Amino acid sequence: MSSMPLLLGPDMDKSPSPITQWADKRSGAFNRAPSKFRNWISRQPDAEFPPEKGRYHLYVSYACPWAHRALIVRKLKGLEDIIPYTSVHWEMLEKGWRFATPDEKIPGDNVTPDPVHGFTHLRDFYFKVNPDYEGRFTVPTLYDVKQGKIVSNESSEIIRMFYTEFDDIIPEDYQKIDLFPKHLRQEIEGVNEWTYNDINNGVYKTGFAQNQSAYEAAISPLFASLDRAEAHLAENAKPYYFGAHITEADIRLYTTIVRFDPVYVQHFKCNIRDIRSGYPALHRWVRKLYWDEPAFGETTVFEHIKKHYTKSHGQINPASITPVGPVPDILPQDQEVPAVAAAIRSTNEPSPPTVPLQ
Repeated sequence: MSSMPLLLGPDMDKSPSPITQWADKRSGAFNRAPSKFRNWISRQPDAEFPPEKGRYHLYVSYACPWAHRALIVRKLKGLEDIIPYTSVHWEMLEKGWRFATPDEKIPGDNVTPDPVHGFTHLRDFYFKVNPDYEGRFTVPTLYDVKQGKIVSNESSEIIRMFYTEFDDIIPEDYQKIDLFPKHLRQEIEGVNEWTYNDINNGVYKTGFAQNQSAYEAAISPLFASLDRAEAHLAENAKPYYFGAHITEADIRLYTTIVRFDPVYVQHFKCNIRDIRSGYPALHRWVRKLYWDEPAFGETTVFEHIKKHYTKSHGQINPASITPVGPVPDILPQDQEVPAVAAAIRSTNEPSPPTVPLQ
């Protein structure tokens, strides 16, 4: 792929680098650059970015797990009429995320040309705000239409703005939804740390590793932390991560787990085990969210997920072939893969009689 101007390389020098080159040139390890825009929508008096209906536009990709967080929370908190959104096309090439053209019919709601400025690529917003911008052009991007400014491109902070800062202008039922309850905050923050480092970011460390040692250094903590999440859910899921109510822990873990079997197992070589046959508690939990909670299932678009990874990462998949499987992308709640179904049957059947010793 061609080099892109004004894009910092993974070693953070000033030389241009391909937009999909994320691994450190020396160690071969994946490095995620920090988000550049970290402003905050606030109900405080004289805030630069106050909560207002229709003032902000959310740019996402259905393929991206970080953007997916924002879509889930937007729906859970009843912000559909407050914050409109547009999804980019699943394709991300030399110029980064692009918008769909008028003649393209892409699955998913709001996969359209840019409705605000008519831009062709997400990066155009970044250069509009700062013509000398150096960095990556990431989703989600929360844009202030009134001021022509990017509020934030940090998903973990965007979702927390959505938790509370619009509560004065949404119905009371949605105000009561607390995704980050005070009595669980310390536990959630603790879970977030290892979930992010080892699972959310861990699949990328594994997939974009450029040598064997970097790959093996990433895959071991990934599966150790999947084991840890499995053990927690096996004992505590009733039915969500921290009990009867959805919290931030569910949101942040879901967006990786729902992509794991369709993409990360094969594309990112995360193939020690898959979710559907190797992690029964995680499998029950992710399907509960997908099938029973519209904020999760209706914002999960597998065609975007599978095509983006397999057709945008030329350094991993030069032929851009998208695997057909797994089939289906996610199983119904009452079905299991044949090996798991057979194992369940065997545990429910009486043991065969033992043969007496002669």
